[in-house]
Amino acid sequence: MKAPSLGEFEELVLLIVASQHDSAYGVSILEGLEKQLNKKVNISAIHVALKRMEEKGFVKSRFGGITSDRGGRRKKFYVITAFGKQALDLQYDVRTELYKQIPKISFN
Repeated sequence: MKAPSLGEFEELVLLIVASQHDSAYGVSILEGLEKQLNKKVNISAIHVALKRMEEKGFVKSRFGGITSDRGGRRKKFYVITAFGKQALDLQYDVRTELYKQIPKISFN
């Protein structure tokens, strides 16, 4: 069976989820991505990616407590799974190996 794929945007979201271990939620992921990419990101794109990755088994979610500052709504927190970490490790290995294959080029 072929392992589920991890798209470029999903990879970035998953890296942020992993870096914010056990405290990642939609807005914190958005802020982390915007800081790293130095550009605006659509929050709905993040939610779509998180839903897709949860279906693939790369992340798990849980709801936090009800807070008055959120109008009684609960935050949905995400954590990377062991399978998600394996997917990131594989992506890292592939990208690193490809990078190593770039010949020494002079751009004078």
